[in-house]
Amino acid sequence: MPVCPCGHATERGAPLPLSDCCGPLLDGEAAPTAERLMRSRYTDFVLGREAYVLATWHASTRPAELSLDAHKWLGLEVRSHTLCGPDAAEVEFVARFRVGGKAVRQHERSRFVREVGRWFYLDGKL
Repeated sequence: MPVCPCGHATERGAPLPLSDCCGPLLDGEAAPTAERLMRSRYTDFVLGREAYVLATWHASTRPAELSLDAHKWLGLEVRSHTLCGPDAAEVEFVARFRVGGKAVRQHERSRFVREVGRWFYLDGKL
């Protein structure tokens, strides 16, 4: 069983399998929190699929199309998850990847909104 790329683990630190972590979200289950949505979006980036990333991007800021670069994703660290209201949240994270042999860290504060029971990525500041 493949391990979920998002790095989510059990209380004992064991990595979760994709089927018990982001897999159900990628298959259409609603993310229960903005953090879980962010983790599932990272997983989709790792898997190189664009449809889920676009589908979970809020319509007001979603690009018409998306071309995922062929990065070698190295890991994700979630630094904080803050509720900013009943239907708004912010997730701070660091995603590490390699481009052309060079290691890169993307440190971002992403904003999320919940509409009709589903979380959506709104925007982020690097």
